Formats: sequence, structure tokens, C-alpha cells
Amino acid sequence: MIKKLIIPAAGYGTRFLPATKAVPKPLLPVLNKPALQWVVEEAIASGIKQIICVIMPEHKAIKEHFSYNPKLAAHLKKFNKTDLLKNFPKIKITFIPQKHFYGTAYPILDAEHLIKNEPFAVVWSDEIDDGRVPRLKQLIQAFEKYQNPVISVYQIDNEGTKKYAVVAGKKIAKDVWQVESLVEKPGPEKAPSRLGSRGGYILTPDIFEILKKIKTKLKPNQEFYLTDAIDELAKKRPVYAKLIKNKLYDTGNVADWLKANLELGREYLK
Repeated sequence: MIKKLIIPAAGYGTRFLPATKAVPKPLLPVLNKPALQWVVEEAIASGIKQIICVIMPEHKAIKEHFSYNPKLAAHLKKFNKTDLLKNFPKIKITFIPQKHFYGTAYPILDAEHLIKNEPFAVVWSDEIDDGRVPRLKQLIQAFEKYQNPVISVYQIDNEGTKKYAVVAGKKIAKDVWQVESLVEKPGPEKAPSRLGSRGGYILTPDIFEILKKIKTKLKPNQEFYLTDAIDELAKKRPVYAKLIKNKLYDTGNVADWLKANLELGREYLK
């Protein structure tokens, strides 16, 4: 059973300045709740028991959002609005600071001491899953079946090959491939498939040794991608890719954040 989830949620959110000068990007709202809360709710719906959220040390507002607020609770009780309390997710969240900021692998290493020797999940703080069966739950089910690391993949177009890591592999079941390699942003001409890794992983603790090994070979300020370590892991043990057909919204840039608000807003108004 996968109990722990790492959510990398650090960074200054420079694409959203000036809004993110005072408000951390993970707290920017999609409809009436922060993008990060959508991710936390996906975790709860998937059976996760503990979240490890990797944040900027100065982003105390993220901690405050997920902490119990007795004054607010008292206010809601006073005015018979206690039904609004259900809008605050209840799950154990441990916040830790991110130490380096050059790529997707560092926050995973930062959380190693809390993972110890058990498999764990990773999802990004700016991706909102809008599926009847949550993406994370589908990944956990695949892990329970194959007992090896599983990554989520999505059908992508030529433009997607410039934005995401692309899987080369062998199809072994409906919507499941065994990963042979994972190529970071290869472009349409070099992409081995149109299966893009957009975030969402179930990993095993042996990934940490690979991450540490890669880290020793990095040049100063070189990007450090989690997908590079997963590519190495696939050479040592089976790694599977699960095709997810849910709608996935990217809230990491202004245009896609606006699209998420518009499309989810239409569903909200139905």
C-alpha cells in the first residue's frame, strides 16, 4: 500500500508575477480553492495517508492554509456556516524546505529522510487531475499489480514532445507499457513515441541512490531531472508506464491556469 506522497511545491512562481510576490504560486486559486488543494484532495481520494510538501522556507502561507484555524472555525459556528469547514482537507502534511532549485529531482532527495525504506508517490503541485478515478489511484493500482515503479503517461502531440519526457517501451497490457527508456524533451523527430510523462509517479527507495549518483556528476547550476533517474532505474529493474486518459490541467503558466479556471468553471456551473 502506498501511504506517502511527495509534492514539490517550491519556487518563486515568476511566471505569475506580480501576483506571486506575496502569494505563493501553489495557493493561486482555481475556482474557489488553491491549485495545491486540488492535488491534496486527489491524494486523499487515492488513499494516501501522509503528504510531504516541499516548499520555500519563506512560504509560511502554505502551512497556514492547511492548518486548523480556531478563529475561523468559531466564526463559522457562530453564523451557522460549519458546512464550509468540509472545504478544508484533513490529512497529515509535513512541510520541509527545498534546498536547491535546478530541476525536478532535488525536492525528491530533500524528502528522502521521511520516506525511509518504502515505496512512495510523487505528483506536482500545479497539475489538476479531473478524472472519475483519480490518476494517482490508477497508478497505485498498477503498482499493486506489478510491484515495480509506475509512471503516468498521456497521449501527446508533436508540441508535447518539446515539453515532456517521452517513453520508449513495449506494450504489455491494455494501457500499460514496460519502459525501456525515458527521453527528456526530445522533440518530434527524435521522440520514440507519443507517450509523454506529465507527472505522477510511484517510485521505490532505490531511486535515491541513483539520484545521488547522478548528482555527483552534475555541473554547477545544471538542471537535475527526476526523469533522468527513472531512465536509469528502468535499466536496473522493471518500470511501467500507465496511460492515463483523465483530463489533466496544467496551472504552471498563466494561459493554462486560465484555461483550467474556464473549463472547470463550466463544469461547476452545470
